[in-house]
Amino acid sequence: MPRPRKCRRVCRYPHSILFVPENTEQRGDAVILTIDEYETIRLIDGEGFSQEECSRSMNVARTTIQQIYASARKKLADVIVYGLQLKIEGGDFQLCDGHNMHCGYDSCYKEKYTAEEKGEDTMRIAVTYENGMIFQHFGHTEQFKLYDVQDGNVTACRIINTNGHGHGALAGILAAVGADVLICGGIGGGAKTALANAGVKLYGGVSGDADKAVAAFIAGTLSFNADVQCSHHGEHHHGEGHNCGEHNCGEHSCH
Repeated sequence: MPRPRKCRRVCRYPHSILFVPENTEQRGDAVILTIDEYETIRLIDGEGFSQEECSRSMNVARTTIQQIYASARKKLADVIVYGLQLKIEGGDFQLCDGHNMHCGYDSCYKEKYTAEEKGEDTMRIAVTYENGMIFQHFGHTEQFKLYDVQDGNVTACRIINTNGHGHGALAGILAAVGADVLICGGIGGGAKTALANAGVKLYGGVSGDADKAVAAFIAGTLSFNADVQCSHHGEHHHGEGHNCGEHNCGEHSCH
């Protein structure tokens, strides 16, 4: 029996997942760079990690990192040399929750979110938040309001700032604070996948007063859209590449 593949630990999702060359006459299939391949490029080439440091951060053997990195570099070379489209999606990976002892960073941006623990019987609900209302674009939210619920009652709440971290990092922040549920407005497909990988149950397509939405959720009367897709902005080309409705990274079995 073949040895099962070990999930690669990934710090955050990419901010952009589609890159299209300016000369769009090239109509071939897009090159697919997996999330774990992207992470090796980010860590080794972007952050200056050694392969050994990268292997500790991603929780796999150095030989595995060498294979992933070589595959990623070959794909990037094909994109540049032949003018191909690049999509970042899929792979075998798990989203880091901020408890990585071999991260390699002097200070992980998720560390400060892990301080306040919750009880075993507590449900923690996060809401995209702005001035008392549910902020309507998950990837651009500057705050989450957290509600701790026990026995059907809100026992504590607090507001945390996302400090400018966008789409790629927000699911990791919610995992770090121990959120069980997210209530929000619009959200893209990739962010939905990221939340599922982080173990956060999504209730999207919700608007209005945040406190009232949480009360409705507790009462079982919250109206939401299970198939919500972000329509805040359209598709961007030439390197921007973030189309919320087509942000399909993270289609994998690791969890």
